[in-house]
Amino acid sequence: MKGLILSGGTGTRLRPLTYTRAKQLVPVANKPVLFYGLEAIIAAGITDLGIIVGDTHREIKEAVGDGSRWNARVTYIHQEAPLGLAHAVLTAEEFIGDEPFVMYLGDNLIIDGITSLVEEFRESDSNAQILLARVPNPQQFGVAELENGRVIRLVEKPKEPRSDLALVGVYMFDSSIFSAARRITPSHRNELEITDAIQEMIAMGLTVDPHIVHGWWKDTGKLEDMLEANRMVLDRLTPYNRGTVDKRTTIDHRVAIEEGAVLEGSYIRGPAIIGCNARIIDSYIGPFTSIQRDTVIRNAEIEHSIVCEGAIISDIGVRIEDSLIGRMVELKKAVARPRAYRFVLGDRSVVGIL
Repeated sequence: MKGLILSGGTGTRLRPLTYTRAKQLVPVANKPVLFYGLEAIIAAGITDLGIIVGDTHREIKEAVGDGSRWNARVTYIHQEAPLGLAHAVLTAEEFIGDEPFVMYLGDNLIIDGITSLVEEFRESDSNAQILLARVPNPQQFGVAELENGRVIRLVEKPKEPRSDLALVGVYMFDSSIFSAARRITPSHRNELEITDAIQEMIAMGLTVDPHIVHGWWKDTGKLEDMLEANRMVLDRLTPYNRGTVDKRTTIDHRVAIEEGAVLEGSYIRGPAIIGCNARIIDSYIGPFTSIQRDTVIRNAEIEHSIVCEGAIISDIGVRIEDSLIGRMVELKKAVARPRAYRFVLGDRSVVGIL
């Protein structure tokens, strides 16, 4: 069995961060989202992986490499444009061959992994298995309708959903998906939709089984979902201290402190993670906060946020909450006169001013 991870999207909902970074590499609990899916597939015993890449292929390749750090083999498959999930499947046909495979969207996160689901599919005679979850806003997802435990209909982002069962970004297929995908036509979005391909499998008389996910999963394509995923992963954090913490610093609840981190005169209330070589000085780091490597936080307060590598936050007089701060960002008090707010902001930035 092989694995196929889709990492070719543009991440429009996470702009401006994704103007300069692949959305699949935005960190959750100091680890790229992409790595959670990759590790879940490998944990299920699948070590031959294909990764669909697009314009951000260099960054994805640099982060993942050849897969050897996970004792796996990674093949990169270039998709000419983001023309739909079914198009991505067809792009990978040569890599997959006749083997069954797991397809995992690279910006999704399923906290309990997929090992049992892969085993279930291996032991079944199904042609496909799709993961579903009940959601309050099904019109924003592909939606499945079930009858007697079988999938009978799939609709992509319906205006009037007939079910609250949304497609989670993990699918399992045998090779019949390729013939089904070749029989469909582009949608109004000019994409080959995976929902249409699976519907075509049903029309061909093939078996598509559902599996309803009762744990939590996240499509981390939006800021609030990214922060929620960060919160859920940190909520399972195992604390450790591999850095340097002075006597004036208080560590409360579960905090992970990575190598080279220095904490001075600060109050860290977990769950939280402090990355390698970060410096936290005279500051408050609140619950559900991830601080990546090489950051400096001085005389500031922040919680329920993600701070990416190399950022500097200094002398901010109010608490920062619910924020995603990108790489090498400098957020500091202005001391020059005339005093004024001074910003260098990318397209689609959002700033709240007190």
